[in-house]
Amino acid sequence: MLSGIIDGLTGANKNARLKGTVVLMRKNVLDLNDFGATVIDGISEFLGKGVTCQLISSTLVDPNNGNRGKVGAEANLEQWLTSLPSLTTGESKFGVTFDWEVEKLGVPGAVIVKNNHAAEFFLKTITLDDVPGRGTVTFVANSWVYPVAKYRYNRVFFSNDTYLPSQMPAALKPYRDDELRNLRGDDQQGPYEEHDRVYRYDVYNDLGEPDRGNPRPVLGGSADHPYPRRCRTGRKPTSTDPNSESRLSLVEQIYVPRDERFGHLKMSDFLGYSIKAISQGIVPAVRTYVDTTPGEFDSFQDILNLYEGGIKLPKIQALEDMRKLFPLQLVKDLLPAGGNYLLKLPIPQIIKGTTDEEFAREVLAGVNPMVITRLTEFPPKSTLDHSKYGDQTSTITADHIEKGLEGLTVQQALDGNRLFILDHHDRFMPFLIDVNNLEGNFIYATRTLFFLRGEGRLAPLAIELSEPYIDGALTKAKSKVYTPASSGVEAWVWQLAKAYVAVNDSGWHQLISHWLNTHAVMEPFVIATNRQLSVTHPVHKLLHPHYRDTMTINALARQTLINGGGIFEMTVFPGKYALAMSSVVYKGWNFTEQGLPADLVKRGVAVADPSSPSKVRLLIEDYPYASDGLAIWHAIEQWVGEYLAIYYPDDATLQGDEELQAWWKEVREVGHGDLKDAPWWPRMQAVTELAGACTTIIWIASALHAAVNFGQYPYAGYLPNRPTVSRRRMPEPGTEAYAELERDPELGAA
Repeated sequence: MLSGIIDGLTGANKNARLKGTVVLMRKNVLDLNDFGATVIDGISEFLGKGVTCQLISSTLVDPNNGNRGKVGAEANLEQWLTSLPSLTTGESKFGVTFDWEVEKLGVPGAVIVKNNHAAEFFLKTITLDDVPGRGTVTFVANSWVYPVAKYRYNRVFFSNDTYLPSQMPAALKPYRDDELRNLRGDDQQGPYEEHDRVYRYDVYNDLGEPDRGNPRPVLGGSADHPYPRRCRTGRKPTSTDPNSESRLSLVEQIYVPRDERFGHLKMSDFLGYSIKAISQGIVPAVRTYVDTTPGEFDSFQDILNLYEGGIKLPKIQALEDMRKLFPLQLVKDLLPAGGNYLLKLPIPQIIKGTTDEEFAREVLAGVNPMVITRLTEFPPKSTLDHSKYGDQTSTITADHIEKGLEGLTVQQALDGNRLFILDHHDRFMPFLIDVNNLEGNFIYATRTLFFLRGEGRLAPLAIELSEPYIDGALTKAKSKVYTPASSGVEAWVWQLAKAYVAVNDSGWHQLISHWLNTHAVMEPFVIATNRQLSVTHPVHKLLHPHYRDTMTINALARQTLINGGGIFEMTVFPGKYALAMSSVVYKGWNFTEQGLPADLVKRGVAVADPSSPSKVRLLIEDYPYASDGLAIWHAIEQWVGEYLAIYYPDDATLQGDEELQAWWKEVREVGHGDLKDAPWWPRMQAVTELAGACTTIIWIASALHAAVNFGQYPYAGYLPNRPTVSRRRMPEPGTEAYAELERDPELGAA
């Protein structure tokens, strides 16, 4: 004791104590009504438990502990009780003092954090000041820490340094390996609980409810229904189908690893879906009770009333059921519980999309601008199997379109790269007999031709509507072509033709452009990154920010959007066939074609141009999605290349990175295992291959997702602009429907 006092007076042990700051967010009692946890927290603090931290050395090992980095004594957070929770959840800071002599214990490189409180907290950072020889050392956690009894292992957080596996300090390597094993959780079968951090794969076998007579096919794991993998929950199988996973009620929380779950973020992806579901699902439900034409709008003014004045809603069970279905606070605000109230939707930015100019503009700058292709042959041909579908070559002729070609022949327009097509014919024709047998459905498969005018703008030339019919062993197409008209009943027929196109395009957007191509295909990358790449790995640090909320949104989608009877089936025309249709599309998915330049060239709307920063040149100059997107792509590509060059000076370094190789192998063979034998997969033997893969992943998760997501309500909130279902055939001359269109165009077209 005397020597300790003397050392303190003389400063002999001046390096024996390290002071730091812990920043965390406590579980807010007012938001979560967890008053009991707060009381118990206080008792634990009085008993000397609380939250403790232990530093781990990155430079000196303990031979008695498997040559792991030396571990220091526990240090308690200071001033927990005096840092009272705020009225809204926010950051709290606490001091911490470690007994740590650098000469004997080395430089801290990791920290063990133990939570002895009753409730979890969100640990943001731990910062050490004035570490001898290092200065400031920061541990970036951004992780929920639950009470110690919830874990079978210590929660370890590494300093904010970046290491390839071969460069990891030997003292920390065992901790790095342990953390990856914990995240893989291959020895934990589930069902997983809220606090768990297990990243495992599973097929989409939780969309239906076989026990209630509402099954859906299992997606993934078969040649018939290939699909990307999703996060495993470990829930028990259903009673009637052992291959299907049991579902939760809507009020129960579906599992995702805890740090993937929303913090205090808005679920923007659900905004468009939810409001559209209200307008397309709830309003018809109300009209069933109060209208003489239930399930339909009688006029465009009926639709405008949703935005301009609102409509008074009665107290009916359908509204209560719908209110429970949506996990978005905005929906709760629009549909407050109990009593009669007014439903009034926000005014979309695009309230009228009836002009040909706006119709064509949205193909290039709307919510689904990645589908249009350049026409290379006329008339457009079908790629459907002739032995099943016969010859489904388009019935559009030169006579239909040449009046809109500014004096050119069809061949001259083709040769000049001025004809383009929005071709949904082959995509939907194989499904339409089943889809049109669904109650209240009548959908066409559409082809729409556009001409690039001399001033550089697109104009629609013709729309072909095709419906299937059975002829012996063949499913053939009955088609009719419509051309622009500006007056009389023909103008209303043309507007209806564009609406049928919008139905096709809306369905493709929701199911393929958005859900499949930016959500479902990304989840395997998120899972593999967490399972195989340490948080200290440079590629993990590069990709992780772009994965935010993906797994949670996807899990909520399985619970309320894409499940049997969910929002997709209620609002998007393929109904119960929607996800099976997306599985067929996934068969042709190619990772190397998801990057923007490759996609543009494949669709024929751009050509190779080595002199361009993005190496391509657009054939349509006024193409906002493509031109803005190429600038973003180039910036991502540059950043990724420069970043990776820091850590991978040559291909040999990449080839010797066992974590990276395991990551890519798992992405290909497990996460996207149904396509593992596709020849297009990069071998991941060159730094350029890694740069291309990372650029594509970031592009999909950021810019591509933004393009298909954030315009949903501005472009599609006004229902006639982007309808998602059609109910009747196009009115034909001589029919009562056509006569109604002549008498009352709004009622006939509604």
